[in-house]
Amino acid sequence: MKNVIFYSKENCSLCDKGLAILQDIQKDIPFEYEIVDIYQDDQLLELYQIMIPVVKIDNEVVSYGILEKDAIRKRLL
Repeated sequence: MKNVIFYSKENCSLCDKGLAILQDIQKDIPFEYEIVDIYQDDQLLELYQIMIPVVKIDNEVVSYGILEKDAIRKRLL
């Protein structure tokens, strides 16, 4: 199974929309994901602060900001 990480933060409307996209894809393609709050790690905050939300699959950033549903789906297949 693919390793999917969703980098996010609290009170982020783009993150909420991004999570909804992941959950929608999950209806068709079974996968697990981990949600990581970038404010819990200074390195992650520095790395992703202006990019979130960020979807990383198998250690590769697949989509960020306004998430591209098709790009995520293709990477999960």
